[in-house]
Amino acid sequence: MPLSYELGDIVKTKKSHPCGGDLWKIIRVGADIKIKCTTCGRIVMMDRADFDKRLRKIVAHSGEDQHA
Repeated sequence: MPLSYELGDIVKTKKSHPCGGDLWKIIRVGADIKIKCTTCGRIVMMDRADFDKRLRKIVAHSGEDQHA
């Protein structure tokens, strides 16, 4: 079952970033995924297949704090 993630979600990765953080905010979704480290602010872009391999879980969905 593929995970459903969208713009603004906070996700946890299998490996932590060199800064020590392992939580990332999704800032671009398309053929490539762009994520921003919530600890140091570093931005990383990778293809969707690579992102799916590195993703451990979705911590928070963006829809929980958005107003329609």
